[in-house]
Amino acid sequence: MKMFDIIVVGAGPAGLMAAGRAAELGAKVLLLEKNKQPGVKLLMSGGGRCNFTNLSTANLFAETVGSNGKWLLSALKYFGPQEVIDFFQERGLTTKIEDNNRVFPDSDKASDVLNILLAYNHANGVKMQVQASVVKIISAHNKITHLILKDGKKVQGKKYIIAVGGSSYPHSGSSGDAYNWLKSLGHSMIQARPALGQIYLKGAPYMLEGLSLENVSLSLYKESRLIDKEEASIMFTAKGLSGPAAINLSRKISLLPNDSLSLKLDCFPNEKSDFLDKRLQKIITANQRLDLKNIIAHIIPKRLTDYYLGLLDISPNKKGSEFNHSERLALVDLLKNKAMLISGLADFNEAMLTVGGVDLKEVEAKTMASKNISNLYFAGECLDLDGPTGGYNLQIAWATGYVAGESAAEALS
Repeated sequence: MKMFDIIVVGAGPAGLMAAGRAAELGAKVLLLEKNKQPGVKLLMSGGGRCNFTNLSTANLFAETVGSNGKWLLSALKYFGPQEVIDFFQERGLTTKIEDNNRVFPDSDKASDVLNILLAYNHANGVKMQVQASVVKIISAHNKITHLILKDGKKVQGKKYIIAVGGSSYPHSGSSGDAYNWLKSLGHSMIQARPALGQIYLKGAPYMLEGLSLENVSLSLYKESRLIDKEEASIMFTAKGLSGPAAINLSRKISLLPNDSLSLKLDCFPNEKSDFLDKRLQKIITANQRLDLKNIIAHIIPKRLTDYYLGLLDISPNKKGSEFNHSERLALVDLLKNKAMLISGLADFNEAMLTVGGVDLKEVEAKTMASKNISNLYFAGECLDLDGPTGGYNLQIAWATGYVAGESAAEALS
């Protein structure tokens, strides 16, 4: 059995970065990937455009990630968003910054990011083996001795980096393989839950499927208590809501029991109700002879107009001159405070991210080394780390992968 310095399991963003960095420092690295090709999930990121980081300071980034963000600080300060941008730019990628500090390749092609990572690994001598599925990790005396592959072959390394991802998008290869392995090694796992997916609604307005609303506010309530709020775009689906505002709230919803959870949609978050009412009055006064469905469509899309008027039992063919004071106030209230009951979340087949994973209490933040297994390191989504949309989760993969690869390589000497 050939001995490698480091074996990396999983050729996603974190694994490719870890393997490349370890090899760059002189380690003999074997990178194992269960799919026919590496980086499958990376190619899907950002709708194929690959929002590969978010240009925030380390402290702001950690704060945005949430309760586990502080643990990530040392990795972010070592290989943060600017270092990631520099890494790719130095290897030929031209980049652009869009709203909310989201960073993309100029080409809008995730394949350009993947190709740089593949070239990085190739140039540094990483041996990549695809269709190599690990089925068992063998250990003794708190140390991994070797891995057993699906075809029965054994592979052996001095150090091991687990970067297999979570359970989301299982068709991309992220099927939560590591959880049982790591439990068998004595690691504690925070329960895996799907997140960054659509929110299912009770009585979802199927007639609005495909309709997008920009710059709205979506608030999450448990009974009458405000839990969280997002201001961004949403998109109605056959089952509920998608789009950045809904997807980001799904992280919080995944941590809560589904009962008594509701959303409130505000189509005009930057406009108070009385000012919206005055604006609506002016539009109605100027168009008194038109049908309401055409008047209200001045401020919201026609499909939403028809839906809201239907909820208020107001005829869309009523003339503006017939629209009374109480009806107008009811419409304004609906535009500012549309309540929706939550029935659940998209499952792992649809959700973009896994919440949960290896308990961070059992991992050294500065090195990504296991505190339980002497020659084991972690990187990426298998850790109990996750962020909102906007480049945060790929940045977590780059930072943890780079640190894990470097730490494993340096521990060889």
